[in-house]
Amino acid sequence: MSTVPREAETRIGPIGALLCRVMFLAICLPGPVLLSVGVSQGRNLPAADFWGLLAGGLLTSVVGGGFGVWGLRLVTRSRRDARRLAATGVAATAEILAVANHLGGEDSRLKLRLRISGTGFASFEAETMRADDPTLVPGAILAVVVDPEERVFSFG
Repeated sequence: MSTVPREAETRIGPIGALLCRVMFLAICLPGPVLLSVGVSQGRNLPAADFWGLLAGGLLTSVVGGGFGVWGLRLVTRSRRDARRLAATGVAATAEILAVANHLGGEDSRLKLRLRISGTGFASFEAETMRADDPTLVPGAILAVVVDPEERVFSFG
């Protein structure tokens, strides 16, 4: 197995996935709209407005397209993870090997080093971030569901 173990993305239901996809599609659209307006109305606009629309359209296309594609991939990955864990997930246990504080942003989180083991697959180690919780100490055992082929896990 050469895949790197990772925690499954947060589960998104079908309606949430649809709303997210519509939102990310809306993020992608303003750039091409500005470009098409600039190109179609170019001869009716002053040169400064034409170049402004063209530059704004290109910049908005690149930035909005990047965020839009990233968001669409995130939603797709979340849905795929949930389907795979539901179809081929194996109940397993995750033993906490190490706990470290992680200060990223405004909330403090814990960085956990886990050993995940269960029947039907070889044990592996993984790292994940969890909300600060006093019960998360080295040696604690957590219930997880694992896709043995992809080595994707979810706390369950």
